[in-house]
Amino acid sequence: MIRRRHLPTAAALAATVCLFGLPLSARQLPLQPARDSGQSITAAFEGWYPNSDGSFTLLIGYFNRNLKQTIDIPIGPNNRIEPGGPDQGQPTHFLPRRQWGVFTIKVPKDFGDKRLTWTIVANGQSMSIPVGVIKGYQVEPFKEAAQGNEPPRIQFDPKGPTFSGPPVGIAATMTAVAGQPLTITAAVSDGAANDPDLSPVQMKQPPVSNSWTKYRGPGEVTFSNARPPVEKGRITTSATFALPGEYILRAQVNDRSGEGGGGFQCCWTNAHVKVTVTPGTTTK
Repeated sequence: MIRRRHLPTAAALAATVCLFGLPLSARQLPLQPARDSGQSITAAFEGWYPNSDGSFTLLIGYFNRNLKQTIDIPIGPNNRIEPGGPDQGQPTHFLPRRQWGVFTIKVPKDFGDKRLTWTIVANGQSMSIPVGVIKGYQVEPFKEAAQGNEPPRIQFDPKGPTFSGPPVGIAATMTAVAGQPLTITAAVSDGAANDPDLSPVQMKQPPVSNSWTKYRGPGEVTFSNARPPVEKGRITTSATFALPGEYILRAQVNDRSGEGGGGFQCCWTNAHVKVTVTPGTTTK
């Protein structure tokens, strides 16, 4: 049985993951005081888990050290995963501060001790972090061993699949028109009986909460409510896209354990929604 282990704070984790293959000056960067803007973005390797077919899935997030600055970095020299990239499904839209388990990479069962390296260049600062099937980093994102907690679930189509845990592939595909709101509805649920031991503050929080953010895309995305309330097991929001093109949205669903499972690699759910946006009548 894999024991649940405490993970460091966001700043400490960012500092830890920077220790692989970086000069001393780069290692010290995450420990510098945070500012509203102008700081680096560091990849965060959160662990790996085995799949039933013998392959492995790498779980990856990031730490945007800026307090307020959101940064778009297209796939390419400044946002690349090698070898095999530069595009391996990573985000191009980076929100401030710590973001947990935003994407996964599946590697074959004979991956061994090989490494992939995610390089992010933000505000002129380059940070490179290796990821792989590293001893001591196995995680259990689908069930917390000590107390049996499991991730919340989200379903976009009443007749379609239900998603929980880390994002794998595209959970839903939609179309929209630039400048016109797209209504998004989903069912969310969680087995409250599996919630871990919680503090009095956590117990006052809703059993299930959710948030919507842009993950990829050429233009700004505005949500009518980025954290819509859960009403009778359903959530509804709308997204308006400034420009036509291909977008991916990230839906995150938490139970009372909070963001990133309260610092553990269980139990929360991320799902990616692909939206193809066509030009509107007023779009140039």
